[in-house]
Amino acid sequence: MRFFPLIWSSLFRRKVRTLFTLLSIVIAFVLFNYLAAVRVAFSMGVDVAGNDRLMLIHKVSFIQLLPESYQAQILSVDGVKAVTHSTWFGGVYQDPRNFFGQFAVEPEGYLNMYPEFLLPDDAKERWYRNRTGAVVGRSLADRFDWTVGDRIPLQGTIWRTQDGDTWEFTIEGIYDGVEQGTDTTQFLFHYDYLAEANSLGRSFVGWYMIRIDDPNRAVAIGDAIDERFANSPFETATSTEQAFVQAFASQIGDIGTMMTAIMVAVLFTILLVSANTMGQSVRERTSELAVLKTLGFTNRGVLSLVLVESVLLAVVGGTIGMGLSWLVIQQGDPTGGLLPAFFVPPRDLVIGAGLILFLGMASGIVPGVQAVRLRIVDALRRT
Repeated sequence: MRFFPLIWSSLFRRKVRTLFTLLSIVIAFVLFNYLAAVRVAFSMGVDVAGNDRLMLIHKVSFIQLLPESYQAQILSVDGVKAVTHSTWFGGVYQDPRNFFGQFAVEPEGYLNMYPEFLLPDDAKERWYRNRTGAVVGRSLADRFDWTVGDRIPLQGTIWRTQDGDTWEFTIEGIYDGVEQGTDTTQFLFHYDYLAEANSLGRSFVGWYMIRIDDPNRAVAIGDAIDERFANSPFETATSTEQAFVQAFASQIGDIGTMMTAIMVAVLFTILLVSANTMGQSVRERTSELAVLKTLGFTNRGVLSLVLVESVLLAVVGGTIGMGLSWLVIQQGDPTGGLLPAFFVPPRDLVIGAGLILFLGMASGIVPGVQAVRLRIVDALRRT
């Protein structure tokens, strides 16, 4: 610590240059945190998908319906503990731009399948009793300022009532998530209401969610289920929930790869900028470094001074950048509730800290080695 004033004065020998380098590092790590949050948002819950849940859809397409009668047959397969289903509704609330996921489900079976959805017991009981009741996620409720008891009309686009296009629902509860990655943007209502009131009649559902007794047998159990419906008019494709969610998210592009490519480009550019700053700083202090060696500083000591200076610059800039972006991300979803999740996972924060240290060490190592190789006589001759 006794050499800290020396390091600090060297770092700000050229204040404008150091300031712009610092701002570059700040911007780089603001981008790092923000892009990490975007990646989480577009992964659509991949990280929190249950490893003991399978998803069964129509083999031809996700949008093709499946017979309601499949539920009992799936439940009879060895290794299956529970089965429930969900159906995409696709209604419009006030304006087509107010998009959010609406699903017709079996209330009790769905909540048992997804214990990460936290709903108070009294809200559960109200929902179970009310055929036209619905529960909504906290993010969705905040987006539209909905409260328990509100009447919500949805215009049917796929499913129409026998009397018209408008479906009426009463919000009976608002659910929260066990962890940050839980999707709280959903609108859930009774499948029985959809089945009895739609103009097409019942007997078909969108897809099945299956809980199994052993995650290590997920592939074998999925294959056994698909074999049961092979060569039927409604063949199936079963996968783990994580694989299903990942495939669904990939339809809009490999967000993880794109985010990684952008960050590699940004950090490489900042590495060049920082290395150039440190290189110029060392060249400008050639005589000073020679004097330090004359006074007894070892090669290791000189190298340490340069590396600490470089790491200090990276730590200050990186910490400010990650702190600023964290404050912005804490304000919530910038789209107003469209994203199922928007936060920076602890893992990415640790990676960011590691990148800060790497940037500091990498940008200072070459100038540091040059300072070590500096000969006192040659350095003094240049002054």
